[in-house]
Amino acid sequence: MTTAERCLRKFGWVLATLMLAGCAVGPDYQRPVVDVGAQYRAVAGWTPARPADDALPADWWRLFNDPALDQLMQDVLVSNQTIAQVEAQYRQAQALLRASGALFFPVLGVDAGVTRSRSGQADATRQYNLGGSVTWEADLWGRIRRTVEADRAQVQASSAELAATRLSVQSTLAQTYFRIRAYDAERRLLDQTIAAYERSLQMTRNRFDAGVASQLDVSSAQVQLENALTQRLALDRQRAQLEHALAVLVGKAPSAFQLDEARVWVDVPEVPAGLPSQLLQRRPDVAAAERRVAAANAEIGVAQSAWFPDLTLSAQGGFRSGQWAQWLTAPFSFWSVGPALAMTLFDGGARSARVDQARAQYDADVAAYRQTVLTALQEVEDYLVAISGLGREQLSQGRALAAARESLRLTRNQYEAGLIDYLSVVQVETSALSAEREAISLGADRLIASVQLMAALGGGWQVDTPQDTAIEVITPEAAVR
Repeated sequence: MTTAERCLRKFGWVLATLMLAGCAVGPDYQRPVVDVGAQYRAVAGWTPARPADDALPADWWRLFNDPALDQLMQDVLVSNQTIAQVEAQYRQAQALLRASGALFFPVLGVDAGVTRSRSGQADATRQYNLGGSVTWEADLWGRIRRTVEADRAQVQASSAELAATRLSVQSTLAQTYFRIRAYDAERRLLDQTIAAYERSLQMTRNRFDAGVASQLDVSSAQVQLENALTQRLALDRQRAQLEHALAVLVGKAPSAFQLDEARVWVDVPEVPAGLPSQLLQRRPDVAAAERRVAAANAEIGVAQSAWFPDLTLSAQGGFRSGQWAQWLTAPFSFWSVGPALAMTLFDGGARSARVDQARAQYDADVAAYRQTVLTALQEVEDYLVAISGLGREQLSQGRALAAARESLRLTRNQYEAGLIDYLSVVQVETSALSAEREAISLGADRLIASVQLMAALGGGWQVDTPQDTAIEVITPEAAVR
């Protein structure tokens, strides 16, 4: 066995020993504890009806049974630019994880060259060389492992952020869609109302010509008609703006998108709220915040590893000769192998500052995680209250609407019988129209509140693994391939 072979064998044993003996400095991660309560306050004391499956489906919007909404949801996942931006950021995080995982492996290099030199009056000489090198940093203190741990957590956070962005865009689309459909219903109502007001104006003019109505009655009917026309124009403007917003959500120019008016109205589905603790698995923004805490925890170890020496093992060898013919012969070969130990002795407190910075970032991310959980709980409670309250309001509004319709029927009969003037009719018709529009608006509000509740519950999203271990979206083996 040659000297070079013996040195390379010793080099391999040193590598294996160091890999087995290495330890990772810094704290091991523990998920921060948050008190989420045993149940939602809004459902305390009563049990809402639940589907057989207690969890929301991933395609939660299909609970509304609206084909047009289903198609828009497919389009938004393909063409929405906000989702495309966050998806690119997710791929960027994956690439960063692969780069940090590559630090586990030695770096191989090769070089070849020829140089021509001259000194004083001597003849010029040429030097041919061909060599290779191997350099490997022993991860004695876990700096590389903590770096990979932090980058893996960032990838998982980025994956959850992508899911949160998709859910947010889908929720916004559904809310915009249902508001447009409410405007469609209001426009049909106003079209019918305008037609009735036009008939009333013509009838009042005929009665004025016959001498049984006053000019005040004609003016009142005219004002009523113009007000209804103005409201109709306002609805057109508001619907057009929402249609433009919908176009941008699906990645199209407003001029290239149109949502035809349709007679679509759906029932409000039952939404299984589950338990507060389930939000830790259901909410992607909560999962993203928790993964950022894990990344910050690993960064503490990276900062602390700077206090320990770095050990680099390297080897190189090759051929060097002044004549081309002798270039690759054994007498002109060279090699070297050996470790290098490097440590910073004084840096003016820079390492301490970086450790303090990492700990402060960890504390900030813990607070952000807890705040995200509390905000998620608040949103669920708010929308549970909204759905329950809007349901009761809708029942009350239904009774008010029935009374307004009956009052309008009686008032019109009295006017046609000549018992009252048209100003009294105008007042009752205005009240009835307001009741009709309020009923439509409450129905839309309940649909929108149900969409908001589904989004607040995470829209059927689930973490891939239990939260007490980690959210795994990429394995360590895949990270270092």
